[in-house]
Amino acid sequence: MKTLDLKLKTHRLGRAFDSRSIVRQSKFRHVFGQAVKTEQGYDDIRVSKVTWDSSFCAVNPKFLAVIVESSGGGAFLVLPLSKTGRVDKSYPLVVGHSGPVLDIDWCPHDDNVLASCSEDCTAMVWQIPDHSLTRPLSDPIVVLEGHSKRVGIVSWHPTARNILLTAGSDNLVIIWNVGTGEPLLSMDDHPDLIYSISWNRNGSLFCTTCKDRRLRVCDPRKREVVAERLAPHEGIRPMRAIFTRDGNIFTTGFTRMSQRELGLWDPTNFEEPMALLELDTSNGVMLPYYDADANMVYLCGKGDSSVRYFEITEEPPYVHYLNTFSSKEPQRGMGFMPKRGVDVSKCEIARLYKLLDKKCEPITMTVPRKSDLFQDDLYPDTAGPEPPMEADEWLEGRDEDPILVSMRDGYVPPKSRELKVAKKNVLDSRPTTRRSMSTLETNSLPVSSLVYIMFEIQNLKATVLSQEKRICDLENKLSQYTNGTD
Repeated sequence: MKTLDLKLKTHRLGRAFDSRSIVRQSKFRHVFGQAVKTEQGYDDIRVSKVTWDSSFCAVNPKFLAVIVESSGGGAFLVLPLSKTGRVDKSYPLVVGHSGPVLDIDWCPHDDNVLASCSEDCTAMVWQIPDHSLTRPLSDPIVVLEGHSKRVGIVSWHPTARNILLTAGSDNLVIIWNVGTGEPLLSMDDHPDLIYSISWNRNGSLFCTTCKDRRLRVCDPRKREVVAERLAPHEGIRPMRAIFTRDGNIFTTGFTRMSQRELGLWDPTNFEEPMALLELDTSNGVMLPYYDADANMVYLCGKGDSSVRYFEITEEPPYVHYLNTFSSKEPQRGMGFMPKRGVDVSKCEIARLYKLLDKKCEPITMTVPRKSDLFQDDLYPDTAGPEPPMEADEWLEGRDEDPILVSMRDGYVPPKSRELKVAKKNVLDSRPTTRRSMSTLETNSLPVSSLVYIMFEIQNLKATVLSQEKRICDLENKLSQYTNGTD
């Protein structure tokens, strides 16, 4: 009897050991999402209702930008992250586009510079002052004109200064040097509408998804498609694709039966997917947001009320489901904070900004830890704001990975960064106000301070004009009174 009991105990212990041994070890298994308190969100924002599968939101360690409804053209709202609560209806917007704004993207090398594109066939680059806007901002630094139809995608180069990519409904991809306002390269290899574009880690390649159901990997400096795959997802609805840090490509799309699906592909061997996983049945396009430091992907479906997140590993099955954050209201769009903007003191590894009909709700993703000390394993050195090369160096064939910065003491964004421009500056041929700005940029003052000075000058000029009008009115009254007494 004792021998039987011993055998049973040994069998149970063996089964318990086996069950523990097959559980995948990961420090991100218990990541949980939590919406911030109501007073820490942003209320009364008129989120754009344009029918375009864009995120409608962009965020960095300084600012939150949201594409909003606007009469008489396109506009977006830019708020300092600290300006939480209700947004006044009269709060100044960034205006300048004559058609609805379709996409916005913060520059990874300057937290005060943002690019936008619109149905008016242009892209614009803006310098946002450190302080809150006191009046509408309507004068961009550079206007990029080269597309014949609406421009739906803007994307900054990850490692080269002043390089911006735009893609339009004319099926054209143009790469610009925003310091000169001139196009450097263009590609017309896409026969139909481009759904998404993503640079790889060092900016040597980018991948695209297209309405012709093909996934392409492009080398912009050679102006050629180096790899492509027909129908990585068999459905006809829009796909999305992003590069991972290992050079693989993560995709989202639909099956032939309209089920949503994700995939992981090796661009050197497109024959078979590394992973292919069906999710659910829904019409919303899945927007992927990638954290290169944690090798995690957050999937946010348009019209969904949940965010799924996955971890990518080097061993099969490569893509591992972690958890789902769910809330009551469906999302209109989403913004994803760069890693240098998260709160390391709270073990926050990601922060998303969920757009609802009339507000923006931050969602924190946290790894539960008991210690208050800095968690080295959660925060490897991350991409910093300093670009490792200039536009000309990249164009000549140089490739560099991002310059990394430590997160140990938390990231403190600089108050202002000088926007360096090439010797030939497009601003020199623009009207007086813009030309004077480009001249000032050559001085030692930072551009954001110069923008503030320009605002002050405009305010003073407006005050002078109003006082001159008042003086004229008083002089007329005095003249009338004098003539009456005579």
